[in-house]
Amino acid sequence: MTNTIPSVSPPTVAVLGCGWLGLPLAQALVALGYRVHGSTTTPGQLLTLRDAGIRPFLLRLAPILSATDADTLRAQLQDADVLVLNVPPTRGAGSAEAYPALLRPVAEAAAQAGVRHVLLVSSTGVYADEPRLMREPDAQAAPTATAPLLQAEALFQGPHHTVVRLAGLMGPGRAPGRFLAGRAGVPHGEAPVNLIHLQDCISLLSRIIEQELWGYTFNASAATHPTRRTFYTAAATRLGLQPPTFLEESSGGKQIDSSLIRELTGYQFRHEDVVAALEYC
Repeated sequence: MTNTIPSVSPPTVAVLGCGWLGLPLAQALVALGYRVHGSTTTPGQLLTLRDAGIRPFLLRLAPILSATDADTLRAQLQDADVLVLNVPPTRGAGSAEAYPALLRPVAEAAAQAGVRHVLLVSSTGVYADEPRLMREPDAQAAPTATAPLLQAEALFQGPHHTVVRLAGLMGPGRAPGRFLAGRAGVPHGEAPVNLIHLQDCISLLSRIIEQELWGYTFNASAATHPTRRTFYTAAATRLGLQPPTFLEESSGGKQIDSSLIRELTGYQFRHEDVVAALEYC
């Protein structure tokens, strides 16, 4: 009689928000052997997800979910071990204030579905724009303008969940040279930029899941912080666009420290030099 070793199913990760960051992250997780459930708000993306080996779901979040979307969310979270919540606040008046209410149904559904871990993709926008180094505890110091983001993070903080505050995003399809090109009188020319390349975002988020680093709040930013004047002039010039001009005032701004995530993941950033990283956007 031959003894057989029972097969162990790979963990299932639900990626809520398969857009510019979420889709390549979901693809990377598939390549690592995870079963992945992915959601999109765009019907045309469903086949893209399926063809990438991702179980697709069409889902649109709202503070009060429709019956259809509530059923879809439950189905996406069914049997999920980890939820990656990658739904940034939308632009527009009042959108930031509504952000916690948008995510609250997800928090409730994840708890009801028995999802063990939530990885929330947040933003370094939680920090006040003060000219100093910002580490993870510093977001609590000046919560006035960033209270909605902090309230949203609070829904997913605890010993079994992790929050990652990403710096400004750059990468293919998101070339920073277009952001300020041609603008005149741009303020804060001497403020440091805080940026992270898509490739490093994907690697860091994947490592957190692989290494089961739960119960943390992390900053994630490249180590170099050139001034806005230096960076955005180089970024526009690289695209053949007119560089912005900056006011002569020399006020600085916040600089994001991401030493904690480096220490605990052991990850070596591929794009530490954000000016050099413009070649990969």
